[in-house]
Amino acid sequence: MLTKRIVPCLDVNMGKVVKGINFVDLQDVGDPVEIAEHYNRQGADEIVFLDITATYEKRKTIIDLVERTAEKVFIPLTVGGGISGIDDFKNILRAGADKISINSSAVKDPKLIYEAADKFGSQCVVVAVDAKKRDSGEGWDVFVEGGRRNTGMDAVEWIRKAEHLGAGEILLTSMDADGTKKGYDIELTKTVCKTVNIPVIASGGCGSLKDFYDVFNDTGADAALAASLFHYGELTVREVKQYLKTMNIPVRF
Repeated sequence: MLTKRIVPCLDVNMGKVVKGINFVDLQDVGDPVEIAEHYNRQGADEIVFLDITATYEKRKTIIDLVERTAEKVFIPLTVGGGISGIDDFKNILRAGADKISINSSAVKDPKLIYEAADKFGSQCVVVAVDAKKRDSGEGWDVFVEGGRRNTGMDAVEWIRKAEHLGAGEILLTSMDADGTKKGYDIELTKTVCKTVNIPVIASGGCGSLKDFYDVFNDTGADAALAASLFHYGELTVREVKQYLKTMNIPVRF
């Protein structure tokens, strides 16, 4: 059985790691290179590094930060934010990233998924989807530009299309759950996992050890991403893995 991955996320704004609730009220948490190195030592399976305001501010991801982070960590590094074309993929992979996460740019130009998968391999292409439940309660909408704009696109349909175009992985964030610490969005995650045959990273809402167990036990998620729990020292990656092992969820030490 494949082991489940525990993935700390570094949301970066102006060169600092930040954390908010429901995508707003951002607070400075610290230096991304130091924090990434810390999680590497704790036994994280991967690290996701998102330059969360790059797209909205119409600028590129901070390459030097990627380079300095890649020098310090020896686990897969996924980088996203401000990726608008194949050259950005090339530059960030060259800087040391293992995977590239695209969100707004994929929605704007879906063929970028295909072109990147064709050139660099599907394993490099992570399509990030920020999904929010519709007011009607029926389905989820896709949001872009750091959760600022509702595209009106159906999240499940979009994820199905992304897989068809060559995405190797889906980074699925529930905007409803993000930062609330009330648990992952089980309904959304389960629906998406049943829809695609590629790995899904669950993101948004983790607040306890049990939340990690629930998302793996109740959905087909391959990985669970968390930020504030780890950033504020409430849990360590090792504690999460030791707990999951006792609950018979396969993890890698």
